[in-house]
Amino acid sequence: MLIGGSPLKLLRLTSKGGELLDSIERGEEVPSSAGNNTLINRLLDGGIVHPRPDHLPTSDALAVTVVIPAFNTPASDLNRLVQQCQTQAANGLAAVFIVDDASQPPLGDIWGATMIRRETNGGPGAARSTGLALVTTPLVAFIDADVDLGSDWLQPLLNHFADDRVALVAPRVASMPGVSLLEQYEMLHSPLDLGPNPARVRAGTRVSYVPSAALVCRVNALREVGGFDTAMRVGEDVDLVWRLDEAAYGVRFEPAVTVTHRPRSSLKAWAKQRFDYGTSAAPLARRHAGSLAPVRVSGWSAATWLAIATGFPIVGGLIAAATTAVLARKLRTIPDGTREAVRLAGLGHAFAGRSLASAVTRAWWPLAALVALVSKRTRYAVLAAALVPASFDWVNKRPSIGPLRYVALRLLDDMAYGAGLTTGALKERSPEALRPDFTSWPRNKK
Repeated sequence: MLIGGSPLKLLRLTSKGGELLDSIERGEEVPSSAGNNTLINRLLDGGIVHPRPDHLPTSDALAVTVVIPAFNTPASDLNRLVQQCQTQAANGLAAVFIVDDASQPPLGDIWGATMIRRETNGGPGAARSTGLALVTTPLVAFIDADVDLGSDWLQPLLNHFADDRVALVAPRVASMPGVSLLEQYEMLHSPLDLGPNPARVRAGTRVSYVPSAALVCRVNALREVGGFDTAMRVGEDVDLVWRLDEAAYGVRFEPAVTVTHRPRSSLKAWAKQRFDYGTSAAPLARRHAGSLAPVRVSGWSAATWLAIATGFPIVGGLIAAATTAVLARKLRTIPDGTREAVRLAGLGHAFAGRSLASAVTRAWWPLAALVALVSKRTRYAVLAAALVPASFDWVNKRPSIGPLRYVALRLLDDMAYGAGLTTGALKERSPEALRPDFTSWPRNKK
């Protein structure tokens, strides 16, 4: 019996499947066969195992064109980025396109790159689409102008394309180190940094999106799904990833490669960035019904925390105990099934509580603030949701930022995003982006 993946799954394996899993755990090369391939694909799609490709696809499939969207970008940044791209010529880099998205004045030519000029500003998605239309290589890399690639960034990403099902691979995008307050905060909480663990990317899972700051994509797959939605100025990268996944293509997050991204330079620009990210939620929820929710936990976990928050901790404890007993019954055939049920249920309820607290202070804070004005109990619950997780986070990470400033930035981060989310929902005239999902598993078309 195998427990793992995102969302969490319980699989019963045959003896042959168990032997295959043992081989994977030992790091052995798995022989290709219909049965092995079927199980491995199931494990990959479930986010239970992750590939570690160590060889390139065939040489004909290696050629890559880099597309850099740019708007009023300093020439020094473009020169640096193009030079970093050119170092990857041995790994299949064929050309570099810079798409000037109607900069004023127009950007000057950059040595080593082809400059493509747009007459009207359409945003990053439109600029990438303009570049994509001119790409003739099998693969394309989209790189934002404020990204620092470093060295050896391309080959580990290309290795994933040995799997014909993979259409998009993204590296880890960390925030550039710095000494300012925002730079230190972004090193811990950049929305572009998805952590050190590899993942299959899918809505409603541990890694539900990857940012377009740095992507390598299969050109035919992009064109099949229509590329970037040029009507979206924010969230177009999330929309593309979800459409690729819905079309049965693989999307991978590969943190073995880390690039860095420059954070906003002022508090006002930083808060506006978070607000703009929030406004993308409602259009995404309309395009991908059921794929986006501010919180996604089981109804039993939600009921447990609701009882605790409303002053009935004993009832909450009873609900948690009942769900643990149900899980223990399901796991009774495995060794230490009861202990495993307690562990899984405990972790599930704990993470659910953290997710609900985050939703209260992030997506739902305008509504929570209104209710708190008239309800003393709600006021205490909102205060606890705002302070307790952020304080524990500071204790665990021990950043160089003091606790008061760290918690204040966390709250401002959440409030800016939540304000954007509410604004987007009102503009779309739809509450979909604010609606929680209390089903046991994410609603997914797969």
